[in-house]
Amino acid sequence: MARSSDGALVLFSGGQDSATCLAWALSRFERVETVGFDYGQRHRVELEVRGAFREALTTAFPAWGKRLGDDHLLNASMVNALGATAMTADIAIAMAENGLPNTFVPGRNLLFFTLAGALAYRRGLRVIIGGMCETDYSGYPDCRDDTLKALQVALSLGLDRRITIEAPLMWLDKAETFALAQELGGNPLLDLVIESTHTCYLGDRTNRYAWGYGCGTCPACALRAGGWKKFKAEAA
Repeated sequence: MARSSDGALVLFSGGQDSATCLAWALSRFERVETVGFDYGQRHRVELEVRGAFREALTTAFPAWGKRLGDDHLLNASMVNALGATAMTADIAIAMAENGLPNTFVPGRNLLFFTLAGALAYRRGLRVIIGGMCETDYSGYPDCRDDTLKALQVALSLGLDRRITIEAPLMWLDKAETFALAQELGGNPLLDLVIESTHTCYLGDRTNRYAWGYGCGTCPACALRAGGWKKFKAEAA
């Protein structure tokens, strides 16, 4: 596959989706950097696995390792200061009155892309890649394709530089995301994504399932459990 000479910045949380997006970016771009955000998340263990995953990825895939550049961790604690959600405080996960799960953090992705745009500008990177998806997700409005398209226009105008936002998982369900990881790097990458990332909203790494670590009951775990079951059924 021909690789783009444009540099890319991947929003890498430490979760399965963004890890798959990182592999996708490394297969397409000559230079890839990563950025994570500390916003007081309840599952901050995701921040702790980021470095280990990057290191394991470069060991398992040396060609990708040569293209993997710097990692950046930005303080976005003002998100937590604006109000508690089930993603940032010890609150039971439930549906809110507005029809959204209370794991929705208002403005989170809007802020993340603004910060990523500023970082990309300074690093000379023109493509920002995120793991947002509206095919198989929790209903967050800031994960929708229309939101990302609007952000792309706003960032390009505000920075006076063409910025492209890529969301390779936008129209994939979780089974297809597992399949994409396997397609990109075979079983070694799929195993790495399952073993060395973290997605569970409660930050549980005591329970290990076939699809990864987690509590097994939160919305993130439920999506991945269902996706893994479908992935294995389709692969049989």
